Amino acid sequence: MTSGGPATARFAVVGNPGNRRVDLFADAVRAAGLPGPRVVPWADVLRDGGADFAPEEVVRLDSPGEDAHVDRLLRGTDDPTRVEGSARWYTTFTSALRGLRGGRRLDDPDDLAVLFDKRRCHAVLAAARVPVPASPTSGPGAPPVRGWEDVRALMREHRMPRLFVKLAHGSSASGVLAVESAGGGRIRATTSVELAPDGRLFNSLRIRRYTDERQIAAVVDALAQDGLHLERWLPKASQRGRAADLRVVVVDGRATHAVVRTSTAPLTNLHLGGRRGDLDEARAAVASAGARWTDVLAVCERAAACFPRTLCVGVDLLPAIGWRRVAVGEVNAFGDLLPRLTGLPGSGAEGRDTYAAQVTAALRRHGSPSASGSPDPQDADDPNRPNDPHGKHHPLHPHDTRTGSAHAIA
Repeated sequence: MTSGGPATARFAVVGNPGNRRVDLFADAVRAAGLPGPRVVPWADVLRDGGADFAPEEVVRLDSPGEDAHVDRLLRGTDDPTRVEGSARWYTTFTSALRGLRGGRRLDDPDDLAVLFDKRRCHAVLAAARVPVPASPTSGPGAPPVRGWEDVRALMREHRMPRLFVKLAHGSSASGVLAVESAGGGRIRATTSVELAPDGRLFNSLRIRRYTDERQIAAVVDALAQDGLHLERWLPKASQRGRAADLRVVVVDGRATHAVVRTSTAPLTNLHLGGRRGDLDEARAAVASAGARWTDVLAVCERAAACFPRTLCVGVDLLPAIGWRRVAVGEVNAFGDLLPRLTGLPGSGAEGRDTYAAQVTAALRRHGSPSASGSPDPQDADDPNRPNDPHGKHHPLHPHDTRTGSAHAIA
C-alpha cells in the first residue's frame, strides 16, 4: 500500500450501467473481497456537467460506448451507426473529464485527451522514440487534411502509395480506410464505412472495397469535417495465410495480456470479422526471426510509459513481414475488453483477466483487498511488484531479466 493510502480501497467506476465492461470490472472488484464499485452513469456526468468522488474512492473511467442515449449526448446524432460526429464526441468527452472532481484516479484526463487524438498520440510516441508508422499529419505543426485532394497530395509528396486514413478521434476502426494506389490512376479503399445514396456515412460490420475514386473522395470529404490522420500502411506479418497483429494490454507499466488478431482484410478488429490467432505461434515466429518476445512486449511498455498517469492501455502492435520488427499502430484508452483472456507467463497477472489485473494493480497503489489489509497471496510471492524494493526486474521489463534492447526490433 502506498504511503498515506486508505486501509481499504473503495472503488467507483464511471460507465454505462449494465454494460459488459462495467459488469466485468465489478466482478473483479468483488472477487478481490471488496464491495462492488459505485457506478456513476456517463449519462448523469454529461447531463450534470461532472461528478464528485470521495477522497478514498479509487475511480476508474470506462468506455461511454454501446449506449444510444450517451452516444446522442456525445455526438449529437440519433443514429448510433452514423460515422459522423467524432469531433463533437471528442470535445464533449474531454469537457466531461474536466468536470470529474475528487477521488483517486486510475485514468488521467490529460492522457485521455491525447489518447483520443491520433495526431497528438502519434507525435507523443514518435518523440519518445517508440516505433510508429510514418505520418504527415502527426503533431501540432502538421498540415490540415481538408478532403480527398489533400490526401492525394500528401500521398504524392510523401511517396505513400499505400496508407491508412483515420478519423483523428475515431475508435473501433470507425471511419478507417486502407487506401492503395496503383498504375494508371487506379485506387482502392478497404473500409467498414458504408456510403449511403444521400451521402451519409454508416458503420457496417461488413468490410467493403471501393474502387470508384469519386466514391472514395465522397467518403473522405465527409470524414474530413471531423479531422483526419494519415499513416503509412506497413505490410503486416501473417499467420496461417491471414494478416496478423496483436492487442497487448499494459497494466501499471507491465504487458500483462496479449491476443493475436488475424484477418483476410487490412482491418483485423474482431468485431469486423477478425479472428483470434495463436499467441504461441506468434512467439515462435518472433524467435525464429532472431528477435525476442521480451523486446516485443517492451515496445508496448514503452508506448504505455508515455501515459504514466493512466493505469491501463491497450496497444495495437503491428509486426512486420517476417516477425522481426514491430511498430505501434494505436494506443487505446479502453483497450482492455478481452473476456476470459488470462495473463501472460511472468507478467504477474497469471490466472487473472484484464480487469482482475487492474484491480490488483490499483490496490497496490491505493489500498488493500480486505478490511484487515492483508495482501493478495499471489502478490506476496511476486518479487516484481512495483512497491517491492528488492524486485529484480525493471518495471518496464518484468518478463525476463535478460531484456536486451527494445530498439533491436523497432
